[in-house]
Amino acid sequence: MSTATKRGTSAQATSATEAGSAARTEGPNSSRYLLFSDKSDKVPVLAKEPLDDFILSYQEEPHMSRRMAMLKKYPEIKQLFGYTHLTGIICTALVILQVGLSLFLSQSAHFFSWYYFVIAYVVGATANHALLLGIHELAHSMGYRGIKYNRLMAMIANIPILIPYSTAFKDYHLKHHRYQGVPGVDVDLPTRLETKIFWHWSTKLLFCVFQIFFYAIRPMFIRPFDRDSWLVLNWAIQMTFNVGLYTLFGWRPFFYMLLSTFLAGSLHPTAGHFIAEHYSFDGENETYSYYGPLNAVTFNVGYHMEHHDFPNIPWTNLPKLRKIAPEFYNNLPYHMSWTKVLINFIFDDRVTVFNRIVREAPEVATTTLGAPPLVHSKFDPALRVTAAQ
Repeated sequence: MSTATKRGTSAQATSATEAGSAARTEGPNSSRYLLFSDKSDKVPVLAKEPLDDFILSYQEEPHMSRRMAMLKKYPEIKQLFGYTHLTGIICTALVILQVGLSLFLSQSAHFFSWYYFVIAYVVGATANHALLLGIHELAHSMGYRGIKYNRLMAMIANIPILIPYSTAFKDYHLKHHRYQGVPGVDVDLPTRLETKIFWHWSTKLLFCVFQIFFYAIRPMFIRPFDRDSWLVLNWAIQMTFNVGLYTLFGWRPFFYMLLSTFLAGSLHPTAGHFIAEHYSFDGENETYSYYGPLNAVTFNVGYHMEHHDFPNIPWTNLPKLRKIAPEFYNNLPYHMSWTKVLINFIFDDRVTVFNRIVREAPEVATTTLGAPPLVHSKFDPALRVTAAQ
């Protein structure tokens, strides 16, 4: 990471302040630099040109310091910790829906008919994406009191996705929280190979179309997962279902569920959260929330800043966290449209897979609270101030 752009020096902070003062009187109209065209979205893109490396931070990941400060001021937040059985109920209903639809469509619709695709896109992809996010909740053990019950429910939720991944995902995802932005550990970060390929709008389009494969394959190249009894059980349950389904109904039901899984991680509105959560459009923040209507079908995954602040608060309580401690969230940038995130990621030349903040290791980072503003050399500090006005 020695070539990554450094952030967070006092000199840069002073420069940003001085530039900002000038911008208030003679800077450009801030609306020109907003990432989204309508004013309901609050994430400005401030880069002057595409980045040529990741943004290197010498600070710790921001959420631990925020968590401590929030608990100190609002100890009642602890009452939001726990789990909700609603997660398992919804996941079970979605599994039944998807398996049932796969059997129904295998007998009543042609694979290449328009209504088959529409059902797979509107219903199937939305349902399978919700299952992916239900598995995310269960990875944090927020569906049941015991860890083993959460693991088993995640394996059941895994069934319509057809590829056994819930056990491996739990390991990868918990490290993503603990080591956010650390290359080689946080597998949510794009690889160097990806940064060399996905920089033009045409290749970024391909990245978004096939991003489900990148999220599935990338971890195996960066950190091959440990094999344990839970992984074996995950494979055993999934393969038993797959073999049983094929034996009873042939291969036709598989097409619907596989298409649903592919579309769930492709150019689908809910898939916008993959980009929206951690791609740094303003060069300063590294986690963003989304407060649009699709939270209703995605287990509130849009409350992502809140989730990283408190990974042990179930999805049903994340809006309550924001209400308890509004001053910790009201001034942060956020998204209102995942579809616009996808569109702007693809077509804005200043945004590439390099728009991620990285750090070396937690033990060498300094505390985030009270730190000076973080400025990237290719982010214009004057635009940062005018966009905030």
